Amino acid sequence: MRPRRHELFKVGNELVSQAMKDWRGQYAEVVRTAFSGWRDPRAKALRRRRAAVRQTKMWAVTGVGTGAGAVVVETASAAPGLAGPALIGAAALSGLAAVTSGFRAWRLHKEPLPEPPPPPVVLPARGSAAREPMTRLGEAEDSLRELLDQLSRGALVPPDSVVEARATGAEAAAALRGVAAQLQAVERARDHAPPVERGHLTDAVRALREQLDHGLEGYGGLLAAAARALAASSAATPRQDLTDATDRLAALASALRDLSRG
Repeated sequence: MRPRRHELFKVGNELVSQAMKDWRGQYAEVVRTAFSGWRDPRAKALRRRRAAVRQTKMWAVTGVGTGAGAVVVETASAAPGLAGPALIGAAALSGLAAVTSGFRAWRLHKEPLPEPPPPPVVLPARGSAAREPMTRLGEAEDSLRELLDQLSRGALVPPDSVVEARATGAEAAAALRGVAAQLQAVERARDHAPPVERGHLTDAVRALREQLDHGLEGYGGLLAAAARALAASSAATPRQDLTDATDRLAALASALRDLSRG
């Protein structure tokens, strides 16, 4: 009876431990998502817009209030003393601050917003061969997005090149994630397959990992071309490099997409 009780206690501890690990993982993912949203350039731009509008309203209300107070003091008091001029001065300063904040809010609303970030992607399990490539892909996507935003804001390359590079990068990332999903499915099948079949499935996992690494090299080529275009925007060669890298990555994305469908 005691061994069975000990076994049940052990199983219970394992279940609680696994539940705590799952909870910590979910909590960490929530924190990462919230932190990423706070750092997002688009969210920052929207916060600056809202802050400028709030400041404009605050100064406008202050100016109207002090102006009205000055009128009341001047009309209601036979000898207002310094109160009237002080209120008039405060109203003038508040009005000037409201105009300045209003101009800033107008300028911020005229500036184009950065592209919104993609929805958060759940990484493969830690033991998966796809986790490390997908981690690198997420970091590369962030870097490419930042580079293309700067190229677009500064009009350093033709707008069509930025749009094409952005679309091609998104297509390639989706194709790579399709291959990663395929790799994880093969891994799960390998873990539950008979021992005689596991060698073949391990080779399949290795081949899919090589496809991921090759795809990330192509993505890195586009990233490097965008960085060269930003660093040397006055030259013609980096712009052509960006176009060539976009074409190569588009072809690679098409091949990866066909592979994941197959």
